[in-house]
Amino acid sequence: MKNYNRRDFGINTKYVKKIPPIEVLSPAGDLTRLKAAVDFGANAVYFAGKEFGMRSAPGNFTFDELKEGIEYAHKNDCRAYITLNTLPRNNEIAVIDEFIIEVAKYNPDAFIVTDLSAIEKVKEFAPDAEVHISVQTGIVNYETANFYYKLGAKRIVVARELTLKEIAEIREKTPDDLEIEAFVHGAICMSVSGRCLLSNYMTGRDSNHGDCAQPCRWNYRLVEEKRPGEYMPIYEDEQGTYILNAKDMCLIEHIPQLYNAGITSFKIEGRAKTEYYTAAVTNAYAKAVEAFEKSGFSDDFKLPESILKEVYKISHRDYSCGFYFGKPNETQGQVYDNAGYIRDYELIAVVDDYQDGLATVMQRNKFYPGTYDVLEPKRGSFEITVDKLFDKDMNELESAKFAADVVKFYSEPLKKGSFIRIKK
Repeated sequence: MKNYNRRDFGINTKYVKKIPPIEVLSPAGDLTRLKAAVDFGANAVYFAGKEFGMRSAPGNFTFDELKEGIEYAHKNDCRAYITLNTLPRNNEIAVIDEFIIEVAKYNPDAFIVTDLSAIEKVKEFAPDAEVHISVQTGIVNYETANFYYKLGAKRIVVARELTLKEIAEIREKTPDDLEIEAFVHGAICMSVSGRCLLSNYMTGRDSNHGDCAQPCRWNYRLVEEKRPGEYMPIYEDEQGTYILNAKDMCLIEHIPQLYNAGITSFKIEGRAKTEYYTAAVTNAYAKAVEAFEKSGFSDDFKLPESILKEVYKISHRDYSCGFYFGKPNETQGQVYDNAGYIRDYELIAVVDDYQDGLATVMQRNKFYPGTYDVLEPKRGSFEITVDKLFDKDMNELESAKFAADVVKFYSEPLKKGSFIRIKK
């Protein structure tokens, strides 16, 4: 795969040097996940209130939690973006006004919007916040990008269906101060820019109100008896086929290409994912960007193997590069035999406290004495050996078998919030 440089994209070096530092933008489905993203290296986090965000499955944030989340991010030199990217109906207009007015009091850095009216509302009710245009708008050309810029947008989130060359042309033909954000990791919707109606039609759950049932992940059997000769590539076993099931996106090995195309913000998908997923993926991309920057933004940068391994220590589908290097064929972009996840590592416990050589952890899975992989905020990944386990009263345990039990053991210093895991 070609390692595109600035000249390949028609972008001159002087222009590229004007691009702001790379931002790792992480998802937060609730306050716990927000703190994990911040602690593990995010430069910015995006999250939603109880309404108007495109993910209803996670808990999302009450007003008090929005305030606390924004304050926690700012205290740790991290930006906070509020998602306001559903398509509102008539009866929601007044409620959106009230929502923006209230959240503006907490000083978010930006609102991510889809609906055109929301742009004017943010400008009116939250004039100190930036307007970011959501991927839901389906921006695929520089004319549309410039249109939103003239309306007051500070940033656009480009459609997932664009190649790097197309993004580079948008970068070249838009104002210097219009930032470009793009998804670099996580689930991909089978419908253009996530505008899918399958969930609405099959379950009555509105995907444009954050309530998608993800029917693209379901098991299908294709039947066609009146169109002979029209064949669809399809792989199946006795269980049927997952014809709509897209692979997950992973661009961590292509940081230079993303940067050289003019992308400002590297966005991680996954507000409905776990605290551990948020921490692990954020850590991996933060470390990758840090290494790339230390290389002097070299076109020949090669990702250290230790960082690459991190994205395989989470629950994930098969990975692909999405559309960045051209339209994927049926094997590059889809998984036809199942909708399950690859789980090579298992989360064992989360560190709750460390004092005088003794670690206290909250158990997540069966725990035995042995060697474990630790993911620690700021430090990254390293191994520890646990010789003996104790319960909360310091009675020695042969093993710890029950989730949510308090377990103690002696070890080197471990930070609160570290994740202890093991290869399955």
